[in-house]
Amino acid sequence: MALTVSSVTLRQTTSSLPQQQRRQAGLQRQQAAQRQLVCRAAAKQDAAIEFPADYNQAVRQAQAAAWAALEDGASLVEVEFPTASLASVAGDAEGANEMTYSLRYLRQFMRAFKEGASATRIFFPDQKELQVALRGKAMDPNAGSWDLDPVFNDTKFKFGYLMKPNAFLDMGITVGKVNAADQLDGSEELLVMAYPHFNPQEMLEVAAMHEQLLKSAAAGEPPVPIITFNAELDRIRTGYYPPLFYPKIGQIAKTLIPKFTTAYYIKNFKGSTGGTIFRCYPGDYQIYSRTRFGFSLVETRKEMPDLKQVALEVLPRAAAAAAAAAR
Repeated sequence: MALTVSSVTLRQTTSSLPQQQRRQAGLQRQQAAQRQLVCRAAAKQDAAIEFPADYNQAVRQAQAAAWAALEDGASLVEVEFPTASLASVAGDAEGANEMTYSLRYLRQFMRAFKEGASATRIFFPDQKELQVALRGKAMDPNAGSWDLDPVFNDTKFKFGYLMKPNAFLDMGITVGKVNAADQLDGSEELLVMAYPHFNPQEMLEVAAMHEQLLKSAAAGEPPVPIITFNAELDRIRTGYYPPLFYPKIGQIAKTLIPKFTTAYYIKNFKGSTGGTIFRCYPGDYQIYSRTRFGFSLVETRKEMPDLKQVALEVLPRAAAAAAAAAR
């Protein structure tokens, strides 16, 4: 798609602007060029965005929500949805296949940022996952995965990786640890972290990078924004990693995670009193009940609901009400 006149003007004048203004101008260029490709207007409507009917709609909603959060000045943006199906939970598919699904949806999601590809760096969990994205992979029966063609080999995005796995890191010893921020060259206007959840060290690298970006930003100016794509931040929020054994994860649960703007979020609960929490920024969090009686909106909240309360109180109460109404 051709750039608009306003975006060309921005491109011509950025060389004389301070770094942060150039970054903002770059984001504005991307916005101008993608305005017709991403239905961002829907995310600005007062009416609640409906739960997506399929993955194409989910990705479009996620693109719109992420753009809206960036435009509102968010420097940490969360995009999270299940990949095996829109009703699935983590673990429903084999781990390698879940990453494959995420990779494909990431490629679709990143089309909303293609005009700024040369100033956007995507970090994959490790070197192996980066190579899969760029070169594809052959079927591996032992891992339960199938052939995958390259998906980012023909793009202009920049790339990096968060970890270089070794036996020491697996034991919690940081010998040989990669400083992911060293891969930045200073031209980045946006960073995207691709599903950094398999190893807790991955989110620690994201945290360290954010801290470095904060220090390098000019006084009073925000850092380069970071989008996490399917990072499973709920693991950190809910104490999945015991602070006693993962003290650094416990620390970022208090210092980093609360700073995230949750732009797009689908969290499913299974069982006879199942349901979903759904959010498309800047809309409210919507809580849906999913039972044999149907899928229905229960309530909305301005702030992220407590997951335990939803699972143990809100959804069972909604299921009981649905059963009583069906008698």
